[in-house]
Amino acid sequence: MKLLILLAALVSLAPEQCAKKAVANQLPACVNQQIEAIKRQPQWNPPAQVDEYSYNNKTVYLFSADCCDQYNAVYDEGCKVVCAPSGGLTGKGDGRCKDFFDVAKHVRLVWKDDR
Repeated sequence: MKLLILLAALVSLAPEQCAKKAVANQLPACVNQQIEAIKRQPQWNPPAQVDEYSYNNKTVYLFSADCCDQYNAVYDEGCKVVCAPSGGLTGKGDGRCKDFFDVAKHVRLVWKDDR
């Protein structure tokens, strides 16, 4: 009976794990690498988060910063910094994409550190 319960539990978890791997496989390799680098650090406060957006007809990724007064950076699919729409000393980012939150379309939450 215990074996049957254990097997049922494993089967129920398999689709969730497959879905997480499928999402990771759809990301540019450099985004996955940055996420893995964050996972090797102690958990941030607030927890790290990566969101996918469509901005100026391009797919971009918004990475949260690990602490106060740091920029929340937007990266393109090649992991080049596009801009920082928020964070920094003023909380208003680096000024290079002041329209980001007005025109960017949130596609999905890519990853949140829920350790």
